[in-house]
Amino acid sequence: MIAIVDYGMGNLRSVEKALSRTGAAVRVTSDAGQILGADGVVLPGVGAFGACMDNLASRGLVEPVRAAVRSGRPFLGICLGLQLLFEESEEFGPVRGLGVLPGRVVRFAGRALDGLKIPQMGWNRLRIRRSVPELAGIEEGAYVYFVHSYYVVPTDADLTVASTDYGVTFAAAIAWNNVFACQFHPEKSQSVGLRLLANFAARVNGS
Repeated sequence: MIAIVDYGMGNLRSVEKALSRTGAAVRVTSDAGQILGADGVVLPGVGAFGACMDNLASRGLVEPVRAAVRSGRPFLGICLGLQLLFEESEEFGPVRGLGVLPGRVVRFAGRALDGLKIPQMGWNRLRIRRSVPELAGIEEGAYVYFVHSYYVVPTDADLTVASTDYGVTFAAAIAWNNVFACQFHPEKSQSVGLRLLANFAARVNGS
């Protein structure tokens, strides 16, 4: 079973529906025991970084999510669920994150962004830097769907497995041990996103 972490924010039902289309058994839950007992865990997210951290804390989910990352079981972070994995965000901050990966979250800014709308909202292309199971069958230059004003800057550049250009080049997806996380929304990215979610579900099933 794949547990989708419910902390009161995020497009939970869209993620649930998209994962269910891959044939995976999925449960949206805020129960720490179910999260810790799941075969795989998804941390989605939409909204402000600080509010999401507050909600995780108020529901007693900070340590269970960290434990799920440390467990070695497949873990997927989506959009803000990617950003929360890092040490801090400058959004209304700095605000401390989960701190399971080194790096910080910064806002799109600077001359390179002149003429570009913030947030980035729409389709953009992936540049694949390194092959990982979740990206199997996804071609270089594939289009995926983004909605965000902030992006992660990992301390370790090797965490980045796919990047995207939007005034600056930023990490569109990262991978570390059992963790894969993406800034884009696979549940909104049509066939490419479904392929990624199917790859994640296959990893959960051990295939």
